Amino acid sequence: MVRQRVLCGLWLCGLWLLLVPGSGVAAGLPDALAQAVDRLGVDREQVSIWVQRVGEPEPLLAHQVDTARNPASVLKLVTSFAALEGLGPDYRWRTELYALGPVRDGVLEGDLLIRGGGDPFLVTEEFWKLTGALRRQGVREITGDLVYDLSYFNLYPEDPGAFDGRPHRAYNQPPHPLLVNFNAISFEIKPTTGGAPRVVADPPLPGLALDNRLGLRQSGCGGFQRGIAFQVVEQPGGSLPGVLLEGRYPSHCDEWRLVRTVLPVEDYVHQLFTLLWGQWGGIFAGGWREGRGPAPGAEPVVVHESPPLGQLLRLVNKYSNNVMTRHLKLTLGAEHYGAPATSEKGRRAVLDVLHAHGIDTAGIVFDNGAGLSRDTRITARQVAQLLTVARERPWMAEFVSSLAIAGTDGTMGRRFQDGPERGRMHLKTGHLNDVAAIAGYLHPPGAEPLVAVVLVNHPDAHRGAGRGIQEAVLRWAFAQ
Repeated sequence: MVRQRVLCGLWLCGLWLLLVPGSGVAAGLPDALAQAVDRLGVDREQVSIWVQRVGEPEPLLAHQVDTARNPASVLKLVTSFAALEGLGPDYRWRTELYALGPVRDGVLEGDLLIRGGGDPFLVTEEFWKLTGALRRQGVREITGDLVYDLSYFNLYPEDPGAFDGRPHRAYNQPPHPLLVNFNAISFEIKPTTGGAPRVVADPPLPGLALDNRLGLRQSGCGGFQRGIAFQVVEQPGGSLPGVLLEGRYPSHCDEWRLVRTVLPVEDYVHQLFTLLWGQWGGIFAGGWREGRGPAPGAEPVVVHESPPLGQLLRLVNKYSNNVMTRHLKLTLGAEHYGAPATSEKGRRAVLDVLHAHGIDTAGIVFDNGAGLSRDTRITARQVAQLLTVARERPWMAEFVSSLAIAGTDGTMGRRFQDGPERGRMHLKTGHLNDVAAIAGYLHPPGAEPLVAVVLVNHPDAHRGAGRGIQEAVLRWAFAQ
């Protein structure tokens, strides 16, 4: 493994010597790319590459393009394209509040019902606006409980640790019709002068017990999780789970954040509502329960709308947000086939949109729509078809601008920072164990744009070899 990493580093340092324009398409890979793949120890048959100039009938390079491979998060291109086409860039999600009792002199004498609408971006700031809107309706005290209407999604129970055994990682959070702030808590580790690090939870949920046992060690900043052991601890008596932080934090580290999921979504919503409602001067001491929707004909006291899909898509693709992507798929299914949303309705709706635009769907294994799966499959040709069609659609600007820009932002912010490619490639990345993928648009100066797709499925592709092949292909394509 060490030898492979050394070879990888030496090859990347001398990569520019191999990337000369005018290589053209040979019977296989161009010599420069064949040498690059071989040097990195990757089987050429485990690499799929498509490079095509926009407007040209034939690709510059097509290698293993009809082999179905795992694309990891590159699959988000499929879901986001289908959502734009099927929902429109101005689509907004609704979260509704209903008073289940009379309001007299500012007191809601009964329960407050919250109807979840699958909003993928009901973050703390948006939830704060929602609670403030209720306060502005004249309500200052709620005597009952929060009642959740969760009927918009109909999903099987899901183990968040099933994918990789890390149930508290935010990227493993399953969809939920009333997902607030991605159900995540940011634990901010703040160094102190000579003492143990201080830990602050954001948001500071009132019922969450935080046990900080961190110490300090004199060392440079590094190590897995900066030496912090994170554990969710069950509390006695039916209380909410707590968090235990142990270990020794490096003395040369600045402030650092550990983002994790800790509570069930329903408890999280209850805790955050209690916190924010109190900030608005409201009074509430109730609990929560799941219940039915409002009576027929009842009008909501508050309707909160999300930012438009065209805006949210930038967060989905630039930062590869899994649960937001899954909400897009589910919403599309509910809009096309009727609520409640199911995974199967979402899968069918996405493939329907692709088929309607002439994109080959044969053999596509779509799964959850975010690419966080070992079973997902698609070919490089199919990804290239989608990218080509997307450039011709009215929502092209929203789609392209949602992709990470090389050397500038998102998952591409630290790549291609110094070369001519910086700022001239819009790309979606994908990364899983043994999978490295990338796809998007290249904009060489003075030339027509290019569509590029690179899918690598090979043991340890995620450890550097896959990324090396991606960069070789992209530099080669940019130089044509």
